[in-house]
Formats: sequence, structure tokens, C-alpha cells
Amino acid sequence: MIRCKRVYEALAEEDGQRVLVDRLWPRNKRKDDLHGQWLREVALSQGLRKAFHQGEVDFAGFTQRYRQELTAHPEYWYPLLGLAAKGTLTLLYAAKDTEHNNARVLAQWLEDELERHGPGSSPVCYAT
Repeated sequence: MIRCKRVYEALAEEDGQRVLVDRLWPRNKRKDDLHGQWLREVALSQGLRKAFHQGEVDFAGFTQRYRQELTAHPEYWYPLLGLAAKGTLTLLYAAKDTEHNNARVLAQWLEDELERHGPGSSPVCYAT
């Protein structure tokens, strides 16, 4: 199962493996409070991040461009498939918008890849 969760939410036993998937470290978050790993390279490019946050790209365009970036760099996200196949994987993000963020796009991407490689599970994204 792949879940998405804001990095500011409390650690939970059901989180399984926790991976921060943002390029920038979240504000006011101590590194020892992460209780997981940080894979900044799997995050979207700086240019796409800025374009999305400035409103130059809508979520559909953002999703399409981020998926293109993921296609170009399987070495960044491929290790996450192994974690997801072994159990629960929680993708952590700092965005306030719990519906429109890179973790949700990445979760769906990974689910699609798991289905291509074998049995998958549904992404679950929890909002605060």
C-alpha cells in the first residue's frame, strides 16, 4: 500500500517505510523528527515547482510534466517500488494542499508501475 501524508503529521505505526519526497526541506521540521529517509532527487524539478506554485501551470499540466520527469529518471523512483512491494510506503510532503501535490502524483505513478510489474495496491492519501 502506498500512502501520502503531510510531514507535519505525527508518526504512526501504520506508516511503514516513510520517505520525504520534496526537493526542499520542510520549514520548522527537525531532521531527527522525520523517522524515515529523504529522497530529494525523486521530487519535481525546481523549474516545474516554481511554475506550479506561481500558477503558471495548472494541476493537470503539472501532473503531465512531472510524469515526464519521472519517465526520464527511473533511477530516482525505482527504489521506492521495492519498499512499496514489501509493505506500506508513506510518501511525506510539506505542501498545504493535500489534494494537489507531487506526493499524490508520485503515489499514482508508483501504483501504475507496481501494476505493470505485478499485484498493486491502491494509493491512500490522508489529509489533516
